[in-house]
Amino acid sequence: MQTIVELTEALIRFQTVHTNLAQIQQCADFIENYLQQADINYRRVQHGDYPYLLAMPAENKAPVLLMSHIDVVAGDPALFDPRVENGRLYGRGSIDDKYAVALSLVMLKAFVEDLRSRGHGQADLPFGVLITADEEIGGRLGASEALKQLRTDFCIVLDGGNPQKIVTREKGILHLRLIAKGKTAHGARPWLGENAIEKLIQDYLKIKPYFDVTAPDHWHRSLNFSRIQAGQSPNQVPDRAEAFFDIRYTENDDVDSLVAQMQQAIDGELIVVNKDPLFIGGPSPYLDLLLEVCPEACFRSEHGASDARFLSDHGIAGIVWGAEGEMSHHTANEYVVIDSLTLLYRQLTRFMRRVQAKMGSDD
Repeated sequence: MQTIVELTEALIRFQTVHTNLAQIQQCADFIENYLQQADINYRRVQHGDYPYLLAMPAENKAPVLLMSHIDVVAGDPALFDPRVENGRLYGRGSIDDKYAVALSLVMLKAFVEDLRSRGHGQADLPFGVLITADEEIGGRLGASEALKQLRTDFCIVLDGGNPQKIVTREKGILHLRLIAKGKTAHGARPWLGENAIEKLIQDYLKIKPYFDVTAPDHWHRSLNFSRIQAGQSPNQVPDRAEAFFDIRYTENDDVDSLVAQMQQAIDGELIVVNKDPLFIGGPSPYLDLLLEVCPEACFRSEHGASDARFLSDHGIAGIVWGAEGEMSHHTANEYVVIDSLTLLYRQLTRFMRRVQAKMGSDD
């Protein structure tokens, strides 16, 4: 466990926010060096500005896949100086998601070394590892592309939940831009113009009732008015205003119909910026096997999203699982609970041993 903590600390020191491409590449170099030192075969693939690293038993196939990411949200530079206090490892990316990268690498190395000690090799691994670098900005150049190139029966996305909570559902994401147009005029004579901000607010008030819904555990669609841009000068009536909405939806929502209804209700223009699918894990014999190893674990849903949303596109069963961060993700106090990391590593090791044994019996 000390090895995993120290490796996580080393990864945290790389300021891998999506705008710092040099640090992302240097972090990928660091991981490459780790894999090379362990004599593990891997591939590094560059899509656009972002790399991903893939280490598999065969070239593009593994019974189980562990997926994690090195990119993080922006934060104060001090957050990239990790520290351990009171059984917690603090730092940007500690829980989201660099502990998972470190755990995956250490487990991969341990399994390969064990196989070699018994006269086998990497081809006999029960799992592969995928590490991406763009999850925080949508994952379209990382997980989305990588999953097209590989085959796996079950994916564990180490990016949520906790050792006792296995996530089998995550909401989908819909990002909308609302544009309201008016007519400019001098601020001293507002009656000569049409204030685009006022029109935008009126449209927002028409949109908001579409999200006045309730459901147990808040498993319903939600709306976050996250950004507004308008106006050029204090003494000018603005002729254009834009708002950005972050919508989370469930399997009970017809998103296209919802957008069409809202567009009809307003005067301005709604533009779909992006629409990401929701994640529904589905049944799997590997999930049954995991529950045998972790009978105390229960299934839960999450309001957030991860790269698990791409699994359904490729017909891959999976879950979101991980260590405990006590809801500190993306905060100025982000941390991972080290005891939970220890428990997760033991649970994953037992699970992979069972998968390995099953592979042998199938042979």
